[in-house]
Amino acid sequence: MLFIAYVVFAQSCMRMRISDKEAKQAFDSSHISLETATIKIDGKDFHYVHTGNDSLPRIVFIHGSPGSWDAYKAFLRDTTLLNHFSMYAIDRFGFGYSNFGKAEPLNVHTNGIISFIRKIANNKPIYLVGHSYGGPCVVDIASNYPNEIAGITVLAGSVSPYLENPEKWRLVFMFAPIAPLVPGALKPSNIELWMLKNDLKRLEPQIKNLSCKVLIIHGNKDRLVPYANMKYMEEKMVNAKEVKTITINEADHFIPWSHYQIVMPAILDFFKK
Repeated sequence: MLFIAYVVFAQSCMRMRISDKEAKQAFDSSHISLETATIKIDGKDFHYVHTGNDSLPRIVFIHGSPGSWDAYKAFLRDTTLLNHFSMYAIDRFGFGYSNFGKAEPLNVHTNGIISFIRKIANNKPIYLVGHSYGGPCVVDIASNYPNEIAGITVLAGSVSPYLENPEKWRLVFMFAPIAPLVPGALKPSNIELWMLKNDLKRLEPQIKNLSCKVLIIHGNKDRLVPYANMKYMEEKMVNAKEVKTITINEADHFIPWSHYQIVMPAILDFFKK
């Protein structure tokens, strides 16, 4: 009985999400209005939040694995960014309030996100920001839908299939009887990260189609996603309008938060010019 209680508790704690009510209260305290919504895309729940003036160009933020939209809450209420952009942050399929718990391959995320983008574009320029697993998401979208994306930022993104080495221990947690015990958001994360190497192999020949401008920011002490991904992207993005790279010395993987004062201004300057 105690073990069952522990499993239930772990599942609850590891969902890595906050309710819309809590989120709105937190933003209200900063005097910023947060809009939240859950819509249907491809028959699945798709949850997102929005801040800013709808007349401005859009930035769509895409989180890593595991995670949810609130990884970008500091960006969404940054008054400097709000002066220039209408900002959206999503829960990817399997996380937050978007079909929670069901892992999907990279192309399913891409198809879902481009469907969402088309709903909110309103003839405004679209910019994408992706951290970690969100990195290959934005590269995939810009490569497969080059005419719809004005620019992307890849933050510590895992894009090279040659540098992605899925840990074999993940297999143990993907099958019964252990699989049902994997708590919360860790379950879909474990599965999608196992699939990622093959997903990146399928993405590789498409990268040449990417034609927007690209900002790549990576820490040279990243222990989760190799820094060499930066060089790989530079070599593959042969038709990009522009590729700008920023190395953050001595930085680990979590640069959107640990180095916000470098990352945010870099995104702002690159997208608004």
